[in-house]
Amino acid sequence: MRAERSAIALFLAAAAAAVAFPVVYAFDGIPHQTQLLGLTLGLALIFLAAACWALSHRVEEHELEDYPPFEHEQEQVEIERLVEASAARFTRKRLLVGAGGLAGAALTVAMITPAASLGPVFDVAPFYRTPWKPGRRLVDEFGRVLRADEVEEDTFYTAFPEGASKEDLASPLVVVRLPPEQILQRRDWAPDGILAFSKICTHASCAVALYRKPTFSQAEPRPALVCPCHYSTFDPARAGKVIFGPAGRALPQLPLRLAANGEVAAAGNFSGPVGPSWWGVHNRKPRTE
Repeated sequence: MRAERSAIALFLAAAAAAVAFPVVYAFDGIPHQTQLLGLTLGLALIFLAAACWALSHRVEEHELEDYPPFEHEQEQVEIERLVEASAARFTRKRLLVGAGGLAGAALTVAMITPAASLGPVFDVAPFYRTPWKPGRRLVDEFGRVLRADEVEEDTFYTAFPEGASKEDLASPLVVVRLPPEQILQRRDWAPDGILAFSKICTHASCAVALYRKPTFSQAEPRPALVCPCHYSTFDPARAGKVIFGPAGRALPQLPLRLAANGEVAAAGNFSGPVGPSWWGVHNRKPRTE
């Protein structure tokens, strides 16, 4: 009985420590969070091991104990039936099994909790909200409106939506210019050859910050947008298609239009969700805030 009570207490302690792991994981502001995560998980495993050790002593005692043969076997069977029928709902065995199951379930939850860092699963709405809408002008980092006659070929520009926060995931753009005859897809999205794409790489949310100019025309017929972190490379002439690197989908493109005075503005929203292709961020259209 002592071994059973010890095992139940240790199972419950393991469950409490395992439950503490996702709680600590959920709050980034907790001091020494990494150390606390290791402590809670370590305690859960230690308590679980101790409970198993206690149960092993219980099994050994049962194996070594020599019970005398029953003198009245039939009466013994009847007594056992009466005991089972009148026994309390929560016996030591059930409590032991329940405590062990609780510890196992809590530890399983703790072990899979870090998978949440792979990306959002439930709250994916931010990846579909963008500040872009028809008529919103493109501005540079100083708030100056971008004009078509200022956008040159072989040059890389960064732009933002006028009047919106530059910190939003979907705000920054890369703007380049190609000869219109070189644009193979969505030519109507690129007035006078000016193209705009999300600056956020679709691999790991890094910034697309390089514009590769072709060095060997046979291998690199056109310029390409490059993320310098993991070298995902996108073809602006083919709607941001991935031509190299780990990115799993094209760079979202923003349709453009030119005002009568030559100012560059959005003609709609992005062609796809902005940001990396985490599980849960697929096959839905972005929407304007």
